[in-house]
Amino acid sequence: MGEVLTLASRDVGDVEETWRQFVPSAALQRVDPRTFGFSWTSAALPGFSVVSYRLSASVQSAIQPDDQLMACRVASRGAWVGTPRGDLNAGLPWLALDGPTTARWQQQADVRALVFDRSEAEDGARRMTGDDRFSLRSATVGASPVDRDLGAHWERVFQHIAGTLFVPGRSSAIVEAELRRHALHTTLAVFSPAFVAALERSAQRGAAPRTVRRAIAYMERHAHEPITIDDVALAADISPRGLQYAFRRALDQTPMEYLRGQRLAGAHADLQEATGVSVSEIAQRWGFASASRFARHYRDAYGRSPRQTMRGR
Repeated sequence: MGEVLTLASRDVGDVEETWRQFVPSAALQRVDPRTFGFSWTSAALPGFSVVSYRLSASVQSAIQPDDQLMACRVASRGAWVGTPRGDLNAGLPWLALDGPTTARWQQQADVRALVFDRSEAEDGARRMTGDDRFSLRSATVGASPVDRDLGAHWERVFQHIAGTLFVPGRSSAIVEAELRRHALHTTLAVFSPAFVAALERSAQRGAAPRTVRRAIAYMERHAHEPITIDDVALAADISPRGLQYAFRRALDQTPMEYLRGQRLAGAHADLQEATGVSVSEIAQRWGFASASRFARHYRDAYGRSPRQTMRGR
């Protein structure tokens, strides 16, 4: 399960020490300590972290995450963000990959970041695209969003992921695996036209019933585990985009819809046998972070609410 950290302090050293747990290259410079204070919340999963903090002070900070991929937004009036190649639009998220990035602001800033282990992110990108040669470098990933709308989309996704992972006990291993994939997919889609192009190239154009059967068998065996569509595609020996096409052609549904059906079936069985657990706990066990969304999907599948099933066992 993800490790959640919360901290409030008026010690400048605490900020830098805490940041370096997530981004070892982080450094604070030109800090005005007179009004200094910060509050921090983060969630750490293997190879992936979500960070949100408010820092009250005039600050300049610098990072150079050589072994990491970090997408960040510094929300502050008068903020400035720059790299050796030029200034970035401080009103949008930005991405640090190769080389240093520096940010500064006056009085107060709300900082939000998604931090990925670079090698794991690259492996994830290759699984998503089906392109074993795809690499994360400045030639394929930009420091700025492709456009303003995508920048706003990244912020919405960040809020969704943080809102789930920052609440202890709200997520399960299945939920966390999906959120980690969602975070990486969104970040790459926002900052990398090359990633989007590779996804488009990966679409399979022919029917693949054998591939679909392999995928179904894998999902039925592993639905209770934190698998993602990338894992299913790998087991079926096809790209995730090709798997989407094959499922649509063969079953008129997406692989994710099929996997959700398997997990709903598992939750249904647990509800029928439940003793001493809540509907919310069973929903989380089967990968549904939102109890209301779980209830909606469950009612669509079984014609009754999860609570009615539990009471009628």
